[in-house]
Amino acid sequence: MERRDETGREEERAVYIISVAAELAGVHPQTLRIYERKGLVAPKRTAGNTRRYSDRDIRLLRQIQDLTQEGGINLAGVKMVIELQAQLEALRAKTDELQAALDELDRAESEGKIVPLSSVLLPPWRTGPQ
Repeated sequence: MERRDETGREEERAVYIISVAAELAGVHPQTLRIYERKGLVAPKRTAGNTRRYSDRDIRLLRQIQDLTQEGGINLAGVKMVIELQAQLEALRAKTDELQAALDELDRAESEGKIVPLSSVLLPPWRTGPQ
């Protein structure tokens, strides 16, 4: 799925070399190498093993800077924050998916349709027939 930023550019397309990415994020290129070693950012690599950063990476780098400079959070804490944000995003997507399924069931019920039992969502502790 192709995602675009507010200017219409592809977010995932890795186009910035390390010096440009560092300038856009307001850090030294060596800082980006440290962030990569710490697992905070994972730039794409070219065939020649050159780092390339995307618009999404630049936003992440700016977020890391905000958390460390203004939030006073160390890099280990920043990594935890980023991982928790990713988990939260995944949970929100799953919640939206489940809500859509429930809405579909409600529509079917309000229209008087018969809903097959297999379409009813089971709680996580019941994964199948018992």
